[in-house]
Amino acid sequence: MPKINTLLVTGGAGFIGANFIHTWLKNCEGNLVNLDKLTYAGNLESLSSVARHPRHTFIKGDIGDRGLLENILTEYRPDAIVNFAAESHVDRSISAPDDFIQTNVVGTFNLLESSLAYWKGLSPDRRVALRFLHVSTDEVYGSLNKEDPGFSETTPYSPNSPYSASKASSDHLVRAYHHTYGLPTLTTNCSNNYGPYQFPEKLIPLVIDHALTGKPIPIYGDGSNIRDWLYVEDHCRAIIAVLDKGTPGEVYNIGGNSEKTNLNIVRTICTIMDELTPLEDNRCHDTLITFVKDRPGHDQRYAIDATKIKKEIGWAPIETFETGISKTIGWYLNHAQWVKNVKDGDYQNWMETNYDKRK
Repeated sequence: MPKINTLLVTGGAGFIGANFIHTWLKNCEGNLVNLDKLTYAGNLESLSSVARHPRHTFIKGDIGDRGLLENILTEYRPDAIVNFAAESHVDRSISAPDDFIQTNVVGTFNLLESSLAYWKGLSPDRRVALRFLHVSTDEVYGSLNKEDPGFSETTPYSPNSPYSASKASSDHLVRAYHHTYGLPTLTTNCSNNYGPYQFPEKLIPLVIDHALTGKPIPIYGDGSNIRDWLYVEDHCRAIIAVLDKGTPGEVYNIGGNSEKTNLNIVRTICTIMDELTPLEDNRCHDTLITFVKDRPGHDQRYAIDATKIKKEIGWAPIETFETGISKTIGWYLNHAQWVKNVKDGDYQNWMETNYDKRK
């Protein structure tokens, strides 16, 4: 595990960020400062079990607030910074791209500027040891055909949505701050995450929720789009490993070795739900599947070549899709109140915009 006395995490109340905090506090010794703006997808309930943990400090705030960032860096003196803070849903980026530019591009720029000023003021030994890890996505690489090899760290960027374009922009800024100023950055590009605490606008928790409540299960187009699926705890272990062993300036792709079509994902969940929570009329859950109009610019396939992180860092996923989806469904069935609490008016408005109007 990395020898970090204090870690600053941005976006730690979101899906991946919250899981990372649980993983860090369970497996690592350092203190953790969690900065989150608490937008619709940021939920402190996801961190309720560690709210009073002696090594966890929560601060509500925006990475766009440079004064706040400078105060936090000065007060807590972190040895590493992990940036999860991002707007991350493609559909929302299509209907309202402004927030994605502001958070993912301008926010990352502000975080880099503040981190650079802080880094320059450190003693030589602490400057060498500091790490700035930027968490990104495989979507920056664009779309693959079925026969194409998976994305590697040298795959040219070709983003196709406002979301992926904003993340590509932030990746380039991180790269530039290493090569221009020497800031010891690391970038990770991961495939589709799933697991506990995921906001139910994303495919897997949405399908579980609708299967549980007997609502129509919407699928874009014909459901043939392919993604590589990564259990979120495996992703968190990978980030910790890159913090520990990664080379500054390098990029590491993180994948789950589980390529599935969206339709396959939905049918797998339906089959498991048939066994665990049968519908009242004994219908199979897959009768709830409803195909809706595809979203604009929907990428056909993502796949990750994770050779580099396995060879250089020694990381590989522990969970298969089968074990990971079983754990995920079990978690949602046991945390119905969490799901109920996050499904507020904003979620209902989003469902109407992105699915109901597409039928």
